[in-house]
Amino acid sequence: MTFTQWFIFFLVVQVIHAAGTWKLYKKAGRQAWEAIIPIYNAVVLMKIINRPWWWTILLFIPIVNLIMFPVIWVETARSFGKHTKLDTWLTILTLGFYLYYINYTQEVSYIEERSLKPRTEVGEWVSSILFAVVAATIVHTYFIQPFTIPTSSLEKTLLVGDFLFVSKFHYGARAPKTTVSFPMVHDTIPVLGIKSYTNWPELPYFRFPGFEKIERNDIVVFNWPVDTVRKFFDRSGKHYQKPIDKKSNYVKRAVGIPGDSLKIVDGKIYINNEPLVLPERAKPQYSYIVQGKGQGFDLKNLAQRYGITDGVAWYNQAERQYRFISLSEEAIQKFKNHPNVASITKIIDPAGKTDPRIFPSPRMNWNHDQIGGIYIPEQGKTVAITPASLPFYKRIIEVYEGKEMGIDNKISVNGTKVLLNGKQITEYTFKQNYYFMMGDNRHNSEDSRFWGYVPENHVVGKPVFIWMSWDSNGDGFFNKIRWERLFTTVGGNGKPVSYFYYFLIGLVIVIGFNFFRKRKKNS
Repeated sequence: MTFTQWFIFFLVVQVIHAAGTWKLYKKAGRQAWEAIIPIYNAVVLMKIINRPWWWTILLFIPIVNLIMFPVIWVETARSFGKHTKLDTWLTILTLGFYLYYINYTQEVSYIEERSLKPRTEVGEWVSSILFAVVAATIVHTYFIQPFTIPTSSLEKTLLVGDFLFVSKFHYGARAPKTTVSFPMVHDTIPVLGIKSYTNWPELPYFRFPGFEKIERNDIVVFNWPVDTVRKFFDRSGKHYQKPIDKKSNYVKRAVGIPGDSLKIVDGKIYINNEPLVLPERAKPQYSYIVQGKGQGFDLKNLAQRYGITDGVAWYNQAERQYRFISLSEEAIQKFKNHPNVASITKIIDPAGKTDPRIFPSPRMNWNHDQIGGIYIPEQGKTVAITPASLPFYKRIIEVYEGKEMGIDNKISVNGTKVLLNGKQITEYTFKQNYYFMMGDNRHNSEDSRFWGYVPENHVVGKPVFIWMSWDSNGDGFFNKIRWERLFTTVGGNGKPVSYFYYFLIGLVIVIGFNFFRKRKKNS
């Protein structure tokens, strides 16, 4: 829905509210016209039901308002003496239209000093749970979101099994596009395994101001731009066009930012013709063939002794060769120093070898180790559009700045002409910024090399903190926990430092302080 459509929808809701409550406003000692004025009528209603004015704000927060609207309807009915279980259920099941019945057919009196305490223990539990969900949803949506590392694409910096806190406010919190959704879940309702949202109505894209911009080499959580996989919430295997905020969450490193020119030569990234300088904690990994020597020597056991437990994809027993797909420079040095290692060969696809999966098309004759010049679009900048350059920008024009913005853009080529909705275009100006995201595990990462740019409106947030790390290969519960990674920061220089013991000390101090305060209060 566009802003205009939402404005019309908002006005319709105001008319429905005013028509169903204006008599109730009068019975509460207010003026009938106060039920008509948008936003003001909500503030007045909060006074009528004896609730704080700031509840009005909650009515305008997507997803949170889905919880608050039924609460307000029920509270309104109870303020006029309708507090039986039947009244409550009728109010909720009719989506608030039970208030019309009260407004026009019932002789009710306003209860000005109504008790706000739930009448039953169950009611008290329900009230507590509802507001806990509201608070958690606000934090989850606009401030901090928990996230789990599912793959090894950023191995060494982030490990499979790391549990992160992802900041929404660093880059600016993004308002949800989906307005009707199950709280605090992504695209699937747990246990039930069904879709957690509706595609209508949808809000236009809006992002609150952030404290910083995405910088080169930042690790970023974003929605996978090409995600149309229906199997994330059922088993049919069909494709499904998801809203932006319900696409699968990915985490990669922003190796290219808006305005950059990027290329990859022999597996190495160059930005604006200069080698990309990675931060100290980044440990790029590549595929290698390691040749062993000596009878009965097992390279796999040696790798495990060095802590290299993943990435063994292929073994040639006759030649005593292993192919490792995830070796860092640090691991290579360990292998080089062992007397039973004959040679180590880095596997790099040569220039000219074509991988048809590589962005933007097989015609470029590129592969994951050899990618020619790619311009990363910047908002407000204009590029020439020709049949040769079109593959780089077609999805941007048709999807990211077309269908996903409510615009029906269709690109076609007629000879040497590029047509947009039937009219020739020779240039295009970008409406938003784009990023090139890659994993440090160069040969074991599905990233921008395969599906292209990440639009700014797909950015979720910045990982800032690892609060838990779970190694599924560990023996026993306590050995599965990577204690040295608990309460460590994602960014920074040098080896990550755990603040877990500081957290425990602080927790003990808080618990002790509360214990002695209560004891003193009761004495």
